[in-house]
Amino acid sequence: MHLPKAELHLHIEGTLEPELAFALAARNGVDLPYADTEELRKAYLFEDLQSFLDLYYALMAVLRTEEDFAELADAYLARAAAQGVRHAEIFFDPQAHTDRGVPIGTVIEGLGRALDRSEETHGISTQLIMCFLRDKSEASALETLEASKPYLHRISAVGLDSAEVGHPPAKFREVYAAATALGLRKVAHAGEEGPPEYIREALDVLGVERIDHGLRCMEDPELVGRLVSERIPLTLCPLSNVRLRAIDVLEQHPLRAMMDAGLLCTVNSDDPAYFGGYVGDTFHAVHEALGLDREHLRTLARNSFEAAFLDHDEERRARYLSEVEAYAFD
Repeated sequence: MHLPKAELHLHIEGTLEPELAFALAARNGVDLPYADTEELRKAYLFEDLQSFLDLYYALMAVLRTEEDFAELADAYLARAAAQGVRHAEIFFDPQAHTDRGVPIGTVIEGLGRALDRSEETHGISTQLIMCFLRDKSEASALETLEASKPYLHRISAVGLDSAEVGHPPAKFREVYAAATALGLRKVAHAGEEGPPEYIREALDVLGVERIDHGLRCMEDPELVGRLVSERIPLTLCPLSNVRLRAIDVLEQHPLRAMMDAGLLCTVNSDDPAYFGGYVGDTFHAVHEALGLDREHLRTLARNSFEAAFLDHDEERRARYLSEVEAYAFD
């Protein structure tokens, strides 16, 4: 679906398609435990978040050089442009790379090479969001933040991802305070598999401005009321929720009920190489499965630009919103 939109919940490592994984493996001398791309794709059947993460981290072994990270980002941007993305705020996981010996500068400068030319090449404005792995210690997150300081000109915000259950947001209170002192914006995954209380903690303890996922807020009417009144954006990922068994089938996804409740919902692809579609595919899927009409879809696109970290460039935001209003559905 080519409706103009921003993508606000996208893990760049989760855009590693099997074909590129094998190409990078060959270039870098990495042996993958799969015979070919077809066998690898068969591994993309997950029981839960952890089973996905096991494969996700294993495949990262092919990413070694600046060129690898630039190629990964450029491939995503090309696909995103073809599906109507005009602005992308891209997550990356530095600890997943530094822990295997890849310097943080290699990761950031490699991604930056692709992002620097994104607007000219793909018509997409971009920002980078550096995520901390919540199943690691806060000390590790603080070390990562310290190591990122030479590259802060490339980083707009910090985030929190990976295995949620048992790792509440409050665990990262200090590193988020340090990020605030550096002038970085703040988001966090909360309420995907974790309880609604994790959403509250992310807001009250970490001071986040957006909630990534937030699916389980619907279990807590008081929390829903707060999210509505404070206009806290939720970056929902419906195809991900189905693939990771948070929702049995897409037809049961609460997206429409969430919109009806007044929540500021956005739709995103999360890890599209693993979850069956990029963001335009996701828009089409929820349109079909949930009976969303054109105004619902236009609202989701409008929300994505309103939730984007474009405060420094309101003229750009206004231009993107005008494109949404002018879009003519087929």
